Amino acid sequence: MTAAITGLGAIASIGGNVGELFDNLCAGRSGLAPMRGFDHAKYNARQLFEVDNRPAEGVDEPKRATALLNTAIREALADAGLEPKLDGIPVLIGTGLRELRSVELWWRDGAPFEAGDLHFGSELRREFGAADTHTFAGACSASLYALALGADLIAAGEHDTVVVAGVDVVTESMFGLSDRFQPVPPDRVRPLDVHRKGTILGEGAGAIVLRAPENPGRARLRSVGINCDAYHATAPDPAGVSASIRSAHERAGIKPSDVDLVLLHGTGTPLNDEVEAGAVREVFGDALETPLLTGIKSMTGHTSGSAGALSLVTAVRSLETGLVPPITGVAERIEETEGMRVVLGTAQQENPTVAQVHGFGFGGVNAVAMLEVS
Repeated sequence: MTAAITGLGAIASIGGNVGELFDNLCAGRSGLAPMRGFDHAKYNARQLFEVDNRPAEGVDEPKRATALLNTAIREALADAGLEPKLDGIPVLIGTGLRELRSVELWWRDGAPFEAGDLHFGSELRREFGAADTHTFAGACSASLYALALGADLIAAGEHDTVVVAGVDVVTESMFGLSDRFQPVPPDRVRPLDVHRKGTILGEGAGAIVLRAPENPGRARLRSVGINCDAYHATAPDPAGVSASIRSAHERAGIKPSDVDLVLLHGTGTPLNDEVEAGAVREVFGDALETPLLTGIKSMTGHTSGSAGALSLVTAVRSLETGLVPPITGVAERIEETEGMRVVLGTAQQENPTVAQVHGFGFGGVNAVAMLEVS
């Protein structure tokens, strides 16, 4: 499986496009801010990684997720040199909650929202003329699952061009649920830190244009290894995570020693960071000191279904520029990372050529993508 990555699009709390996102990641800037859309008096937490596109603070409106998705796709198409038209081009979207926030506003406030707009395809048809759209609600690895299917469509000769995207906004029901599990809210996301207290939700969208391998691209997609270990509703399975990494290596025809950059899922939660670091240690073995390890959630928050796509966009920019953004806010690394080359605090110029991108979700839906310089 190979495919050319010819276009990128992104929007998150720290950037309205790919360039802004990557520059701010490399500068160590955080998008964490006082939450704008929910009543502060009802919750313990007061901060979120939100995209600031509401008409006014405290005023929410339907279809924000759709708006972010359209923005990222439009940028990716332009970056690939394509017209903003999607007739004949499949669009595969990974998400955690689709337009659940719109449903909340409709149910509580009577905000106008049509049932057909729950599916992103309705708006994509209006905006881009898209006729072949598919939405995958696969939690935090959803956009990398969509990437795997997009690559398969190209490898099978079904299509020359596929758009893959991921998107989510923070819903009040999901935020309320996480708030009840964190009576003392974390002050920030601290991946791989001994004192990490949990994750903080974020918003964003990422989009990638995939084309047949003979096309020139910004980077090459070598493989995506996926599995669903169904180990537990929320807890990760070390064996399942390790198996997805090995699958990605085998499908790409590479060895662990060939990988020089790993974009971690890195949620800042006690169990997930421990399991992910342990899986990297197990799979890489004697090559443990070869790759640089980093992640973006300390600056973007956990953006759910868009997390994999945003990490992939970041990895492509690192392959292009040689610059690797850091994980911020780490005071004391967990012992599971001993011997690993983790990029902390300051961006590092390393010129990686092969990158590995992680996405691990509830229910054991694991996905790992392998990229290389074009």
